[in-house]
Order: sequence, then C-alpha cells, then structure tokens
Amino acid sequence: MSSTMWSVDEHLADILEAVRPLEPIELQLHDAQGCVLVEDVMVEIALPPFDNSSMDGYAVRVADVEGADEEFPAVLTVIGDVAAGDDGLPGDRAVGPGEAARIMTGAPLPAGAEAVVPVEWTDGGTGGGPADTMRSHRDDPEAAGGEVRVHRPVEARAHVRARGSDVKPGDLALSAGSVVGPPQIGLLAAIGRSTVKVRPRPRVVVISTGSELVQPGEELTGGQIYDSNSFALTAAAKDAGAIAYRVGAVTDDADTLRATIEDQLIRADIVVTTGGVSVGAYDVVKEALSSVGDEDEPGSGIDFRKLAMQPGKPQGFGSIGPDHTPLLALPGNPVSSYISFELFVRPAIRVLMGLSDVNRPTVRAVLKTDKALSSPSGRRQFLRGTYDAEAGTVTPVGGSGSHLIAALAQADALIVLPEDVTSAEPGTDTEVVLLR
Repeated sequence: MSSTMWSVDEHLADILEAVRPLEPIELQLHDAQGCVLVEDVMVEIALPPFDNSSMDGYAVRVADVEGADEEFPAVLTVIGDVAAGDDGLPGDRAVGPGEAARIMTGAPLPAGAEAVVPVEWTDGGTGGGPADTMRSHRDDPEAAGGEVRVHRPVEARAHVRARGSDVKPGDLALSAGSVVGPPQIGLLAAIGRSTVKVRPRPRVVVISTGSELVQPGEELTGGQIYDSNSFALTAAAKDAGAIAYRVGAVTDDADTLRATIEDQLIRADIVVTTGGVSVGAYDVVKEALSSVGDEDEPGSGIDFRKLAMQPGKPQGFGSIGPDHTPLLALPGNPVSSYISFELFVRPAIRVLMGLSDVNRPTVRAVLKTDKALSSPSGRRQFLRGTYDAEAGTVTPVGGSGSHLIAALAQADALIVLPEDVTSAEPGTDTEVVLLR
C-alpha cells in the first residue's frame, strides 16, 4: 500500500491517465445503441427522397381551387389514388386542369399537382358535407374516379414535404463523438446506413467480497447481511453507458478471489471490486491483488492507497492480467462504495467509451440546513443531498456515516466540502455534484 495520502484529484488523474478509449469496431445499428461514433456520418440521399404529402387528401393544381368555399366549392374530377409506396398515378398520368388525385400521407406528389388539400377541406367524394376520413379504393380502381368538392383554396406547396427538406446529400448527419441513441439510430436507418463505426460499450465486471454477504432472497443467519453493493454498482455501470456483469459475492479467501477475477477477465474491459481494501485482518482484496503485477511491465499491478476524502479513504487502482485490464478496488461500506464509483469508476467508463465529458455535472448551490455541517480537516467530504434547481439550494439527507444507504436512495446530489473547510454554515455557497 502506498504510504502517501493521495488527494481525490490526484487519484482520479492517475486513473484517467492510465485508461484509454476502446478500439473502434463496425456494428449493426441495433447493436450500436449507447456507443460513441468515431467518424462523421455524411448523408448520401435526400430525406425525404421525393416530394410527398404530409396529409391524407387530394393532390391538386392551385389555380383549380382558387376562391373555393363551402357555398361555391371547386368541383374536380378524381383520376386515381396515390398511396405510400406508389411511384405516382397509374399509367404515369399527370394531374391536369380540373383534376385531382386522391393521396395518402407519405405518398409521392404526382406529376402536375402543386399542393395537397386535406380531406377535411373536401366532401371526400361523397357529395355531402365536409369529410373526416379518406375512403380507400385500392380494391376497386374504377371506384377511384368520380368527383370531389373542395371547400377551401391552398397555396402552392401546401401540405407537401419537399425532397431534401430534412437533409440533403453531402449534409453532415452525425458528427464524430455523438452518442448513438434512438433518434440517431432512426436517422442512420432513414439515410440507408445499416452499420456504423463506433467505440463499443465497455464491459464492466463488478465483484463484491465478504464472507458475511448473502444474496437477496436468501435467508439471513447470525452475522450476515445482504449483498447490496454489487447490485448498486452494476446498475451504476449500466447508467454510465457500460455493459455490466455482476458476480455473486466472493468469500474472504484470497485464492478464491484471485481465481474469480482471472476467470472474469475474458469478458472485462474494466474490473470493479468492492470491500476488502482497508486495514483489517481479513481484507481479502489487498491480500489477493497486492502481488499480481508483472515485473517487466511498468505500472502493472494494484496500488492500494489512502485518499484524503470522506467517505472512501481506502482505494485501490492498477491493472491485472495479460491485457492489463484496469481494476478499481473500492471500499465495502455501501455509501463509500457508491460515491467512489461516481468519482472514479464512472469517469473511467466514459473514457473507455471515447467521451470527452466524463464527469458528472457540478453546480453551485446555497446550503439549506438547520445547523452547521462539520467536516474533518484535510479531507474532502461528500455528503448526500437533494438539489432544488429552481431555488438554487441543496439540502443534506441522512448523516455522514458510510453505512447509511437509505439516505443515499433519497439523494440526487453530493454536497462537496473542500479539504480546508471544517464547518459549513447554513447559507454557505457550496459545490454540488448532480447525480441525476
């Protein structure tokens, strides 16, 4: 273990300097969600690829419906239907003077037509009052004729989506560094891309340690507690953008833990352990990993440290295995574990993804509390809190104990008290890390 007391910033900088973005791969769209693009994506086709109708209605010439109203409607001859997927009117007909084509939403504007009249502005070909729906004549083409009465005029290009009005060939669709979410996948599919080059989502293996740990759903006996850390940290890894694997709690046996970690390396881009990093007689993570470094590889192995922070003083970081997989060893107390994850593991995951913005957002807020908050000298303290954006205030929840997980579930922020602050009075302007 390093005898030097590390600062929070020094420990994080050491982690971020050692972690490198994952190598890019080409993925199918349905596999690329949550990944980060490594190259600009350019548009190769116009979107929409043709002029099409934004309404169910009738494709007309503007002059034919000029001045139309309900008392004196424009009476037009219907020459056919155009549905989505059609090339145009049957027989490549064009809409001529005094004519109209029944058209469905998304269908291409037929030749000769200049605008679309919504069906609600017509009698729908019934000869009665205003229509409220389109009648299909796909099964009876001859019935697609007849007349339609138009009750309102339209301007040129009314209710027409112009070709290329969304994007045009040569436009930048998505820039490198963009996260591929549902809207981005929709755009990529719309412009014809079936694959995309991205950095894959990191694979994070979470391992909790402790002979006292029992899996939720099992019965507790004397001295046992439920394993909550592995569930919380696996969820936190997913929230950060990773693919996360939770390993059931490992007993306090160094050989078993070392073998478990080695077995998991095949599916890990980063390993996170929780528990067994303090100064107790059964701190199995330190015992198992203190001597795993490669003498021929500078910087390999796990360095166990003391950080000038509360909670979360004991920490470990390094690399393990033939591929020098990063490993972060976190404390076992639930609050210490989660706060350590947010401060150190989450940024590492974001670096692996290739993101430039790796930290949670921070704001300044006024401390809302009944009495002053105490903080140990020389330690950066992180307290749980609830942030009110509208009021610009943050209110502590729960105490400072690192085992108080119920308060953590209520918190949406961390209140940061710097190393040189030993007392924060009500109304103090303080730094706040937003967790949601």
